[in-house]
Amino acid sequence: MDTFDIKKFLREKQEIVVQALDELMLPAKGVFADHITAMRYSLFVGGKRVRPILCLAAGSAISSDPEIEFRLLPVACALECIHTYSLIHDDLPAMDDDDLRRGSPTCHKKFGEAEAILAGDGLLTYAFDLLSDPRHERGLSGQARLAIIQAIARAAGSPGMVGGQALDMAAEGKQIEFDHLRAIHRSKTGALITASVLAGAIGGGAGTDQLADMRRFGDSIGLAFQIVDDLLDVISTTEELGKTAGSDAAQNKATYPAFFGVDRTRELAEEAVSQSLAALERFDERADPLRALARYIVDRTK
Repeated sequence: MDTFDIKKFLREKQEIVVQALDELMLPAKGVFADHITAMRYSLFVGGKRVRPILCLAAGSAISSDPEIEFRLLPVACALECIHTYSLIHDDLPAMDDDDLRRGSPTCHKKFGEAEAILAGDGLLTYAFDLLSDPRHERGLSGQARLAIIQAIARAAGSPGMVGGQALDMAAEGKQIEFDHLRAIHRSKTGALITASVLAGAIGGGAGTDQLADMRRFGDSIGLAFQIVDDLLDVISTTEELGKTAGSDAAQNKATYPAFFGVDRTRELAEEAVSQSLAALERFDERADPLRALARYIVDRTK
């Protein structure tokens, strides 16, 4: 893994994901052109594409099938649609009220609040259209596709991302216990990251033990991702992040730096990454991209 070029890997996979998104996403034509334009704006304005890339990498860690990445691309694109919808809604005035996302105006700043809400709704529902459409099954079994849909739906819904956002909003301006903060992070951010890993593993034909290891990996890197997000909000600039820096403190949100300070927060992120790497001990070199992605998540600067 020491010689694995994560930057090259990310560039290549981001290009593949963006191309697939362009091919699979609804075109901005006809009577719904304005609505779909808003959907496409947020989907293509930028982004690291971490969740779809995790899905592809997990599938390749499990399966030696040279077509596994092709088979999983509709799943990967659906994950990015769901993630993008969550960002659109997260940025709304009723939520975090952000003007910038990925260095560009947020969807509601560009198209208005009502259209932003509808663009997010459209992306969420279109994700499940992609996941369930027989035209995009690409050789994945019906059983595998159903398991993937269930894993993603649970992660995106009330037991996961939506519930986590509700907890986060309810906690603003309040003193909460650390266990409550962990629950917010694991559901709001971690759940969809774990589901991305599991979706790829299921599509790759993972057995029970492999799925358990992949779940541990996803849980750990999901936690690491949010810890680093909390940290970057404190130590980075708006220009570096591509979104408003210092917003957590401005909204009096509970975060890891607020609980532990910057130095201890860095240590906790490293501990989470170490746990994720330990979960991959039984996997061979095909899991090296996942190992490198775990390291990338904690070392990133935005």
